[in-house]
Amino acid sequence: MRSESFNWHEFLGRWQEEWVARSDADEDGEQTLVRPGLPGAGEAAIAAAEERLGRRLPPSYRGFLAASDGWHVDQTAAIHRLGGASDIDWFRDPYDMTSLYEPDPGVDPSQEEVLLAGMWRRALRLETDSDMSHALLDPGDSDQDGEWALYVYKGWSGEVPDRHPSFRAYMEAMYRGFHADRAAQPDFVNATTRARDAHVDEARLLALRGRYEEALPLLEEAFAFGRPRSAVLLNQLRQLLAPSRSQGYGHLVADPLYLPEVLPLEAMEQANDRRRSGGDEHWLRMMVARGAATEAAEAVLGAVRDGTHQYAPPGPWGRAVVEARGAARWGATDTAWQVLRDALPLWEAPGPLMVVPLGLLADPVLGPLITPERGREILATPRAGETGPAPEPVPALDPPGFAWLAEPFRYGQPLDGYRCVWVEGADPGDLPALIGEEGAELSAPVDLARSFRRAPRPHEREGVELWEDRAVVAVGRTAEGWAFAFDGPSHRHLHDLFLSPAAAASSSGRAVVVWCDPRHPAPDDPAAFHLSVAEHGEELYAFTVRDTEIQRSGAIPEALDPARLFPAEGTELDNELRVLEALHTELGLSLPRFALTQGRLCTFTTRSWTRSPRAGEGFAYVSFVRHRS
Repeated sequence: MRSESFNWHEFLGRWQEEWVARSDADEDGEQTLVRPGLPGAGEAAIAAAEERLGRRLPPSYRGFLAASDGWHVDQTAAIHRLGGASDIDWFRDPYDMTSLYEPDPGVDPSQEEVLLAGMWRRALRLETDSDMSHALLDPGDSDQDGEWALYVYKGWSGEVPDRHPSFRAYMEAMYRGFHADRAAQPDFVNATTRARDAHVDEARLLALRGRYEEALPLLEEAFAFGRPRSAVLLNQLRQLLAPSRSQGYGHLVADPLYLPEVLPLEAMEQANDRRRSGGDEHWLRMMVARGAATEAAEAVLGAVRDGTHQYAPPGPWGRAVVEARGAARWGATDTAWQVLRDALPLWEAPGPLMVVPLGLLADPVLGPLITPERGREILATPRAGETGPAPEPVPALDPPGFAWLAEPFRYGQPLDGYRCVWVEGADPGDLPALIGEEGAELSAPVDLARSFRRAPRPHEREGVELWEDRAVVAVGRTAEGWAFAFDGPSHRHLHDLFLSPAAAASSSGRAVVVWCDPRHPAPDDPAAFHLSVAEHGEELYAFTVRDTEIQRSGAIPEALDPARLFPAEGTELDNELRVLEALHTELGLSLPRFALTQGRLCTFTTRSWTRSPRAGEGFAYVSFVRHRS
């Protein structure tokens, strides 16, 4: 909007009428005695100032001076008063700020960096009273309408100046800040506050009807004015748009209506980052200060940290959550999401301050399913009794088969080897009894990256021989009904002491073992791939490929013939893709990508994948410890 169309008299007049001191202002101070504005400067006074300065002032600042020759901004700990036409003057960089902001030699600076470095010597200073701060209009940073950017430099902060694209934008921001500073005062009620509160009510209904894109700007504006309820509603929408981003929910952590939804979310952030300042004690003090009971906060934090917390809302939505958790627990994350998506319209808000099922995000099994795309689908779905068009479903995230193992696994990096046991028709909960170490039990759902990384080595466990290779495996069920136990990345190499767990796993049906060991830097340590298939305790066939050497046993189906799958001219990646695709086609094997890369699964520790060395066989175990100097 061009400055000529902006009514400064109306804007400043409204500000004058709404003026009250902040609740923290000194009762005897200037803030309680004067209104912020002054009579406008005449055209002659503005022209005289421009002649003195040698420049025509930007349009929005000229319009302001004509309406009020100065202003009591009352910005806390920054600018207090803007001068009039006779007060303004060039800043001239008296503190040599230019040298601090000039880019280093040899560095290609951005346009923003160049403008900021040059601003100090050419800027126009506007303030006449401040807290070690300056309001600086920069004629070198202008737009197509002739507006100059305004920088607010807070000398005590050590921060880069705040930039506003024009004087008008600055004053509008100060007006919003004026309202936000007084929003908690019960006597601060006027046409502006009533209009923003009506916008909050409207936005809440829009959000529940799935029209979150219309609700967002209403809530953002109300939040900028500090209106009650705007922050908690806005934060819920932002939380679903960026599920990993932490938002604040204030005293809702203590409200019985919202505690089950909000407190676990607050605990999740603490549990995921134990290095946070002050640790758990500081977090607990914060929760107590916000009204939560110490015992409740401790219990929720403990359950979230050990993976036993479960989101348990009431009604039909709660039953869908239980069903979805049962599917996601074994890796069927697409199925779980479909259950949640179908039940979303049945979700009931626990109170008027909740517009989304926030507690879902803190569930250790279901929370990771809520990607930003799925978060937007939740927001776009009418719920809590409201109606509207349903959004287009987000596509499924798990590809068929498991050839994706040859692609980047996490953070763009490939897997440093992997191995897996599949058991046809078995329940995943039975795997510890089939191939687990003595006393093995399933853990609570865990972050697999942390689980694999923290798996103890043989020398770290009492009673474990150095030659043993006990793996911490993630457990689940494939779309085709195979139970699986997956270890990736594998920290051990496929060598001659390898003992396939296929036979032990196949006591009640067919079992398959795959181990992919990629090429290592040592020339005598080539890439290797193993496949073994067993049924009812007996191995049916197997092969191991090391570089160009193939060892085989049993009647291998033609489709799985290693000579065909590992041609001498094939690359390591092509060969791996070929064999994984063949195993999917021939045996119906697959693995859930999302669950293994981003989700949470239960784990257990297997028996050793290697046998003890026989007479005459050597074995060496080397571990490295990094010491910080």
